[in-house]
Amino acid sequence: MRILAIESSAKSASCALLRDGELEAANYQNVGLTHSQTLMPMIESMMKNAGRTMADVDIVAASHGPGSFTGVRIGVSTALGLAAGADKPSMGVSTLEAMSRLTAHTGALTLCAMDARRSEVYAAMFLDGERLCDDCAVPASEFAARAAETAKKLGKSVICLGDGAELCYNQIKDSGVEARLAPPHLLRQSAVGVAMLAADRLSAGENVPPPPLRPVYLRASQAERMKKEREQNQN
Repeated sequence: MRILAIESSAKSASCALLRDGELEAANYQNVGLTHSQTLMPMIESMMKNAGRTMADVDIVAASHGPGSFTGVRIGVSTALGLAAGADKPSMGVSTLEAMSRLTAHTGALTLCAMDARRSEVYAAMFLDGERLCDDCAVPASEFAARAAETAKKLGKSVICLGDGAELCYNQIKDSGVEARLAPPHLLRQSAVGVAMLAADRLSAGENVPPPPLRPVYLRASQAERMKKEREQNQN
C-alpha cells in the first residue's frame, strides 16, 4: 500500500510518500509563497526524484481541516484532482489528529493547536495516539486551561504542537503543569503525519472505501462573518 499524502492547511505546505508504513519521500516548504504556487511543483519534484508516478500510488490522502480556508481548499482540490486523474481513491484526515501522530510515542498529553486568529485556536488533545476530545474552535486561554486540568487529572506532562502552540504553552506552564513545545521538525503540520494517520485508518479497516474527501471547517470564513456583521448592523 503506497499513500501519497498532502498537507496545506496552514502557512507551510508538504507532501509525502509512505509505502507499507515506511517513508519513501517527503517534501516541505515554509517560504511564504502561496500553496497554489508551491504544492504541485513540490509533489511533481518528489515523485520524480523518488522514481514514482501516480500509477504507483494506491490512495491519495489529504488533511481536510481545520485550518486556513484557502489552504484546506487547495489541498483537498489537489488531492481530488490527482486521485481522479489516476483513477485512485482519496481520503481525508483531521489536520490536528495528523499532527498528533508524530508525537504519539512520547507518552505526554499532546495538545495540537492552530492559530485561528482573534485569540482563538483550532485545537484537540490526544494521548498515546488516542483522541481525547473533538476538534474545536475556542479561545486559546480556554483550551489551555482545559488542557492543564486534563494533564493534572492524568498525571501527564504536555507537549504542544502547531502554529497556535505558543498561545497555549505559557498558560499551561504557569499553571504548574510540566509543558514543552515540540521540537522544530515536529512543531508544524506535516504530510508525513497525514500519511501515517491514513495508513493507521486503512490498516484498521476503517473508511474502506473511504468517505468522499471534503473540506471540514469548524467556523464560518472571515468573509461570511463580515457579511453577517454588516447585515446585523444594517438591521
